[in-house]
Amino acid sequence: MSAVSAEPFLRHSRFEKPEFVRSRRKAAVTLTTAAPIKSSSSFSCCCSLVPRRKIVSNASSFPFPNLHRVITHAARASSTDTALAESNSDVLFKETFPLSRTETTEGKIFVRLDQTKAKEKEDQWQQLTVGCSLPGKWILHWGVSYVDDIGSEWDQPPENMIPPGSIPIKDYAIETPLKKASEGEKFHQVKIEIDPKSPIAALNFVLKDEETGVWYQHKGRDFKMPLVDCFLDSGSGNVIGAKGGFSIWPDTLASEGKDSSSRSKDPKQETRKVEGFYEELPIAKYAVIENSVTVSVSKCLKTAKNLLYLVTDLPGEAVVHWGVCRDDAKNWEIPAAPHPPETTVFKNKALRTMLQANEDGNGCSGSFTLDKDLVGFLFVLKLNESTWLNCMGDDFFIPLPISSSIPAQSIPGESEGVPVSENTVGADQEVSHATYTDGIINEIRSLVSDFSAEKRQQTKTKEVQESILQEIEKLAAEAYSIFRSSTPTFMDETVLESEAMQAPKICSGTGTGYEILLQGFNWESHKLGHWYMELKQKVEEISSLGFTVVWLPPPTESVSPEGYMPKDLYNLNSRYGNIDELKDLVKIFHRKGVKVLGDAVLNHRCAHYKNGNGVWNMFGGRLNWDDRAVVADDPHFQGRGNKSSGDNFHAAPNIDHSQEFVRKDLKEWLCWLRKEIGYDGWRLDFVRGFWGGYVKDYLDASEPYFAVGEYWDSLSYTYGELDHNQDAHRQRIVDWINATSGTAGAFDVTTKGILHTTLEKCEYWRLSDQKGKPPGVVGWWPSRAVTFIENHDTGSTQGHWRFPGGKEMQGYAYILTHPGTPAVFFDHIFSRYQSEIAALISLRNRNKIHCRSIVKITKAERDVYAAIIDEKVAVKIGPGHYEPPSSSHSWSSKVEGRDYKVWEAS
Repeated sequence: MSAVSAEPFLRHSRFEKPEFVRSRRKAAVTLTTAAPIKSSSSFSCCCSLVPRRKIVSNASSFPFPNLHRVITHAARASSTDTALAESNSDVLFKETFPLSRTETTEGKIFVRLDQTKAKEKEDQWQQLTVGCSLPGKWILHWGVSYVDDIGSEWDQPPENMIPPGSIPIKDYAIETPLKKASEGEKFHQVKIEIDPKSPIAALNFVLKDEETGVWYQHKGRDFKMPLVDCFLDSGSGNVIGAKGGFSIWPDTLASEGKDSSSRSKDPKQETRKVEGFYEELPIAKYAVIENSVTVSVSKCLKTAKNLLYLVTDLPGEAVVHWGVCRDDAKNWEIPAAPHPPETTVFKNKALRTMLQANEDGNGCSGSFTLDKDLVGFLFVLKLNESTWLNCMGDDFFIPLPISSSIPAQSIPGESEGVPVSENTVGADQEVSHATYTDGIINEIRSLVSDFSAEKRQQTKTKEVQESILQEIEKLAAEAYSIFRSSTPTFMDETVLESEAMQAPKICSGTGTGYEILLQGFNWESHKLGHWYMELKQKVEEISSLGFTVVWLPPPTESVSPEGYMPKDLYNLNSRYGNIDELKDLVKIFHRKGVKVLGDAVLNHRCAHYKNGNGVWNMFGGRLNWDDRAVVADDPHFQGRGNKSSGDNFHAAPNIDHSQEFVRKDLKEWLCWLRKEIGYDGWRLDFVRGFWGGYVKDYLDASEPYFAVGEYWDSLSYTYGELDHNQDAHRQRIVDWINATSGTAGAFDVTTKGILHTTLEKCEYWRLSDQKGKPPGVVGWWPSRAVTFIENHDTGSTQGHWRFPGGKEMQGYAYILTHPGTPAVFFDHIFSRYQSEIAALISLRNRNKIHCRSIVKITKAERDVYAAIIDEKVAVKIGPGHYEPPSSSHSWSSKVEGRDYKVWEAS
């Protein structure tokens, strides 16, 4: 049975920034249903977490020499507070970890073609029924291919075929909602009448769930249902209905020893129609369920033991798999008894405790009494045999207070650049940084007074005096630490003016911050056979136009000539040229001061050999992996690895990046490319296919100057209309960036999609979100947003999502004046647009607009959008009128074109 490719939008955690926290969802632990746990301290499930911590004191019971207290986070009051209050102890630590897990619902898509006699028609029509058994708001996105136009994949059908309630999509597709036939009906379905006299050769369609924004394809491609035999491609895995509809001539071909490629494709030859068929295909729908776990720590005043309370709203019988550690090595061990009720020993390495149901029936909780000499509490959560939750691939680690203090330790997943939250928990009293540091200063003054008095009296020993001085030093260091923690070092999203005025730091996610990227090829570049030599002639021109980075095509041997189906990664003789030509090209770019990105396809790899079952999943060349390198949940390639950490690409074996040998080999390969070829960084293909944490691992190893990932999925639509609020879409991109710890940027697909509808429908109000900020990734995380309007997939000869024709310069006026890292497509810079694009690049460089520049949107109406950037540049796009305000600056027009204009402040 064939398998349907679902493309779920799983979320990873991200860094939280001050002020911006309110506009983005909380960090989440992401879950993978993994194989059985191997040991108490090593778990194979793939999770991500960025907890936040802060110092706190309780003025009534917190003497300043005992400085290390931990502030708690905003959380609803619960039985945690009651339990701790009864122990008559202070809350020393409290942390709420948001959890996100994915539940899968399986169902079926069915496709049926029947012969039917249409009303008021004498001849026999055909009726296509497409249905789905899963609940949801389903849309059939469909089009047709005509017999006399074999080269065209999608066209709109005749009007008499379009069901009521359908919406046309441009000139090539129709969107029709699926409906239940009756109230008690299980299936959603749509019926399409097919005129037997129409010259339709095939129907093409995909299903979309409007509730989740997920598109469902067939083996990674559109469903294709041939209606005539000349359109049957027996080598294409996305064809449905062929078995029932073409039962005669495929057998004839087989008996003649021919394949489908030898059959005449002339549509004027026989075009026998399919009579009917019925086919079912499995489908899986993914729902993201959000939960949380809160851990609190207090000190028993009578026994000095640590009291830890854990509460979660996870459903069912959740189990805590836990242990303790005595040092920073965090080696698991079993603590001394007594243990909580319903606790069992697991392989003499850890304990498993069944959490008790809460009185209100919502979730469960447990209490743990721990010796005072322990450093930390380690745990993971088990929901069922296949569902475990951990912390970014590590165990949850809760620091325990020693001698009434909690050492200031980092938690796995926490980054130096992640500012702490400014909120505290309801029952605990918040003490601000100012109050706390004032207390430290007073304590220092008191100690200095004591020291001076004792020195005058000469009654204290030298050792005591030194002890007082050491305490002063500790207090001073603590005050300085708090000062630093209250001053975020990484605040892209807040885009504070003081930060924006500073020179951006160089890192792989941003470069210098002033980068302007050129895609140095299109979809047809491979056809020359010597693209590197061709591009070599344009290096001088590219440099003079102001580009700082150029992105080159995939360099490896590939099954597809474009390079995106790599085979032998170390063979760099491709359709674009040989390895020596590539090295020479990179050197010439470097001489002109232009950095070079390699296109790294890490998600999948084409195999060299078949396994014993006849499946292509055995690799050759220098990286001669076996089927353990292939993910286990791709039914087409029968991998023996773990389940995929992302979405599967069904045209080639998906690589299992959780395998240590795979990561080691890929890191060595990237480092080899950096050294051998001279690449300065990476464009990463199809990063939806694997966890961003693995990307961080690869970038840490290869140390690129700049890196950007392609995270491309569908925006949010309602019955064919683009939703104004695209927060969910840009959130998924931001989540991926955050999973890389910000080591990579991502193409701002959200901004491209919004620009499409804005320009096509003259709805320029769309370019401002609900908070008056840019509505794409550039409005949330500008330093990691690589803005673009076209690339080799969306434009060129593929044209999967072509930018509105004739409006390209409005798009470039937007991205080349706004923050983010703008990318220009090869076909556009070497076209009639070159002079206008060059003028915009020059203006951007002249005014030092960079990836963190400040945007002030001054107008967003039906026919015009306008903004001022860094108080230096004003821009308007759209046919409407706009002039920048003259109250603070005088403005002079610098670049102008069809429906756009750019000014400079003077």
